[in-house]
Amino acid sequence: MNSLRILQFFLLIFIFSSCVSNKKIVYMQELENSNPNVYSSERYGYNEEKYRFQSFDIVEINIKTTSPELNEIFSIISGDQANTNMNMGPNGGDIFFMNGYTLDEEGMVEVPLLGEIKLIGLTTEEAKALIEEKVQVYVPDDGFFVRIRLGGIRFSALGEFNAPGKQTVLQSRVTIFEALAAAGDLTTIAKRDEIVLLRQYPDGSQIHKINLNDRNLLASEFYFLKTNDVLYAEPLKVRELGAGTNFIQTLALITSTVSTIALILTIVR
Repeated sequence: MNSLRILQFFLLIFIFSSCVSNKKIVYMQELENSNPNVYSSERYGYNEEKYRFQSFDIVEINIKTTSPELNEIFSIISGDQANTNMNMGPNGGDIFFMNGYTLDEEGMVEVPLLGEIKLIGLTTEEAKALIEEKVQVYVPDDGFFVRIRLGGIRFSALGEFNAPGKQTVLQSRVTIFEALAAAGDLTTIAKRDEIVLLRQYPDGSQIHKINLNDRNLLASEFYFLKTNDVLYAEPLKVRELGAGTNFIQTLALITSTVSTIALILTIVR
């Protein structure tokens, strides 16, 4: 009899915990006497360090001049290639990898007419100034335009992500939370207070552990990802213990355990 009451008690908890009011899930409701801005934190200033090119980075170098002949030489993608890449669509491959410039082991790229240029250790602004200096030999009086940028931010997500793997975000900068979104967010059992960040520097690699639960992350140097970063999310101890990954699974496990204990006690008595 006691075991039956225990089961009924846990069943009631399960039923009420499964019910969610529509007011908590419907967007854009007409609420009376409500302020949509529930809370605003203090403003955190960015601590973003300018990225410097490394070996094997992929960059886009676009040079336009007033000379059609020189434009033909400097063009990375011809008209036919551009149309082909547009028809390939988003799943047709990485356009920057296929048509961009890849820095070699010594950080050099070879640009038509300009020859080899060393970009390793330079920021985009410094690299742009260097290329402009070389173009000016062929096109005087500033009759040209130079643009250089990274071919997207490439990073890897490993461990407790819903969509782990290599990711490429076609933006000039990416926050760590945008990176989590690109990788399908963390699983419910990921250790959010110790995300491992493996970052490459010109003189080697370094491991950092990031606490996503700390809002001071917004003002840290790790808020923005750098290309070639690796994120690794370790699982919580709950996986080792074999507990449920959410409240319903945990409740089902507890109910099953309590029922088993109650049955054993009934048999023993």
